[in-house]
Amino acid sequence: MFRLIIASTFLASFIGFANPTSAQDEVKVIRAGQLLDVTNGRMLSDQLIVVRNNVIEAIGDANRINIPSGAIEIDLSNSTILPGLIDAHVHLTSDASINGYDSLSRSSIRNALYGTYSAGLTLRSGFTTVRNVGAVAYGDVALRDSIVDGEVAGPRMIVAGQSLGITGGHCDNNLLPAEYDFNAGGVADGPWAVRQKVRENNKYSADLIKFCATGGVMSKGTSLGAQQFTQEEMNAIVDEAHTLGMKVAAHAHGTNGIQAAIRAGVDSVEHASILDDETIRLALEYGTALVMDIYVSNYILETGAEVGMLEESLAKEREVGQVQRESFQRAHAAGVNIVFGSDAGVYPHGLNGRQFSKMVEFGMSPMQAIQAATLKAAALLGLENQVGTLNEGAYADLIAVQGNPLENVSLLENIGFVMKDGEVFLNQFSN
Repeated sequence: MFRLIIASTFLASFIGFANPTSAQDEVKVIRAGQLLDVTNGRMLSDQLIVVRNNVIEAIGDANRINIPSGAIEIDLSNSTILPGLIDAHVHLTSDASINGYDSLSRSSIRNALYGTYSAGLTLRSGFTTVRNVGAVAYGDVALRDSIVDGEVAGPRMIVAGQSLGITGGHCDNNLLPAEYDFNAGGVADGPWAVRQKVRENNKYSADLIKFCATGGVMSKGTSLGAQQFTQEEMNAIVDEAHTLGMKVAAHAHGTNGIQAAIRAGVDSVEHASILDDETIRLALEYGTALVMDIYVSNYILETGAEVGMLEESLAKEREVGQVQRESFQRAHAAGVNIVFGSDAGVYPHGLNGRQFSKMVEFGMSPMQAIQAATLKAAALLGLENQVGTLNEGAYADLIAVQGNPLENVSLLENIGFVMKDGEVFLNQFSN
């Protein structure tokens, strides 16, 4: 009988835990003056959003939604509400003010600690979800987990862990002389070696794989146009990652590297700077997303020398910046899937929204630019219907601005309200 009583008590406690009562729920009701429906490409007026815990429970015309008793009301009737924004290319553990040889003084632990600061800046700038494409020593994995556990305020993170690269390539560290015999953690050469690195990243809880298919602006001794990794190696990376259920992003500026990465089956090409007609055709044929960071060139050329960027890097940016923007125009006109990615970390975190104006300047409508940072980014991250949309059942991630971003997209550089997972992190509009 004693055992029966104990078992019954435990079962009752378990049922209570698994099925919390409505009294334990936190309900918020948000009044929206205007609401941008990114799914259908339209602006709606006089809307109510009911949030229960971290999920949107109901959304619609204010006169049709019943306000639950005891709900916390948030009045944004003078504002425009949008889904929380998504940046598909950031480096939260990278400090834009530390470059070149100065970067050798930063430990991986120090970088991860910096990430707790940049994560807060990014969240308060309206980006509630990000894809972190590379960090030393799995610092982004640690940061992601700390945010999930509520220890640090930051965006929802999809992380790549250590970026894969060839010996001496863009994803290696080429600043130290030979006697140090140092290679970055993701360096591998040969098809089986790169498979092992994919497995290693998976072992240490990365969400996706990022590899360097060409040289890069910020690395010493690499050429933007030179392909890195052979086709066989790229094929092995993508095959291994997809077998493990991981998506793949390829850093690539040069045409040959972009084409090889697309043929290997990558899910996205980062930067995608030098596109010709054949490369655009391949991107359309394979359905490859291009994540083109066309604002960052401004920062590098205006500020790079002041923050210690190598002259080699500045010269490469002068060479490729305008070419990338022309490629963006041509790819967009052809109907290629372009996803929002800023490369924040090369420039200061929290300024991610400056990318929108450049996307509009080089061919997109404001709605298309916003959809690139919501619907399209959510699809690339594998989070469709969970983020990047304001629908019932989606996570309660939303932002607000005063004014109409379809008329002035630069409004998205100054977000006044941020909610992530039903929790308000910034509110400059409501008492």
